[in-house]
Amino acid sequence: MAIKFQYNKTALQELNRQLRIRKKALPTLKNKEAALRIEVKRARDEATARETALASRMAHYEVMVRLWEEFDPSLVKVEKVEMTSRKIAGVHIPVLSQINFKLAPFSLLNNPHWYAEGVSILKELALIAIEKKFYLRTMQLLDRARKKTTQKVNLYEKVQIPGYEMAILKIKRFLEDEENLAKSAQKIVKNRLSAEANDNAV
Repeated sequence: MAIKFQYNKTALQELNRQLRIRKKALPTLKNKEAALRIEVKRARDEATARETALASRMAHYEVMVRLWEEFDPSLVKVEKVEMTSRKIAGVHIPVLSQINFKLAPFSLLNNPHWYAEGVSILKELALIAIEKKFYLRTMQLLDRARKKTTQKVNLYEKVQIPGYEMAILKIKRFLEDEENLAKSAQKIVKNRLSAEANDNAV
């Protein structure tokens, strides 16, 4: 990215200001990137833990597969998932607050005695699956923010800061050269005037 500038003191001041802003923001951006990286890993680990827990619980209930054929899964429905949000390193993420289940009425007399346990098992499995989705969504949001922050860090560190420093150096050299030329011109004029004055005196 080429930085556009003019060879004057006003441009020099503006470039210095922009450079200071970026140098000041860079450590904050790096800290944000590191924090987001940690949070992405944490969310990924939590999602993996829920995945493992779900697989483990499903395997545990595999022995009851014949009983599940008798069970009516429509007895349990997720009615409402309540959530809040919180900020992690400036990113709003969803937080699971509560899950409300709707239970269809069923007769304990007309159904097998284990139906009540089946309902609680289904609720447990649904809870783990929903928690996993929340952690995956959190991971996606945080990872997207981390990528944007990484891009900004790279832009500042590898493109803009060196670009501003180079532009400032060019302007300073130009102004120094201009000043040296002006001094040389003054010296030449002074010498010429001095020589003319000497010639007139003779």
